[in-house]
Amino acid sequence: MEDVLTELPPPSRFFQEDLDNFATPSPPLSSPSLLFSNPKPDQPLCPSLLIIALSSPSLYIFHHISSKTLIGSLVLPEIPFSGNSTEPSLGDKSCNIYALNDMDNLTLVVLVQCSISAERSSAVAKLLIGDQIIPKRVLIMDSVQSQNFRGKLAPDETYVFKLETSAERKGLDGDVCGGSSLLKGLDYFPSGSVLDGLAAALLARCQMRKIRGTLCVSWPRYGVYVVAMVKSLLQRNVLPGFDLSTIGDGKDKSSRFTSIKNYPLDSDMYT
Repeated sequence: MEDVLTELPPPSRFFQEDLDNFATPSPPLSSPSLLFSNPKPDQPLCPSLLIIALSSPSLYIFHHISSKTLIGSLVLPEIPFSGNSTEPSLGDKSCNIYALNDMDNLTLVVLVQCSISAERSSAVAKLLIGDQIIPKRVLIMDSVQSQNFRGKLAPDETYVFKLETSAERKGLDGDVCGGSSLLKGLDYFPSGSVLDGLAAALLARCQMRKIRGTLCVSWPRYGVYVVAMVKSLLQRNVLPGFDLSTIGDGKDKSSRFTSIKNYPLDSDMYT
């Protein structure tokens, strides 16, 4: 006679997705929002250049630029503030907005130091390039994901590629931004390779709004040499009026900024 207490139950006739229909759905997340230090800023902000740093090298470089002013933050309800330091730090999970101290032009820099899911990328892109921030030109800085790259990426080689919107390629609004490409002489991202996530959503947003937008991706995702290359690129083409020579290339202990993205750390690279 079978023991009903110890016998294994028969397999369920339902698929897992069918069983999920009986579970209580999770409450929807609140929409992300922009919070400015000035309660009533002169909105909309119309920077001549909006730089959005997503990659570890770009985050490291802009974090160490002293001539910048914190003017606001992007608030995501799913990202807790607990564990963040009182002063901006590379280890924080935050998304701060800075104004570079440039007397001639308004340049905004957004340091995205938290992971943003693909489902939230479109909403975040609409906030950063929307009704409250209307940039004339946009530069997005991200890293190449090896699984999305068509070809072989050597770990000891350094690469930088770009993608541009139609307006940037055609040199529209030449009277405002200049007719030349922002990243002159840089190779285009190889055909057949894929970009996704927030970087792709931001570039698509620029394309929809006919904004001169450039996406710059670098490889490897971290390391001394890629920091030096990105810094040289910014100094030569993007921020010629700023002295970036005082920013190190990540050889000191504080350069372990890879923890922002939870990347694996090769300790030999920083010694």
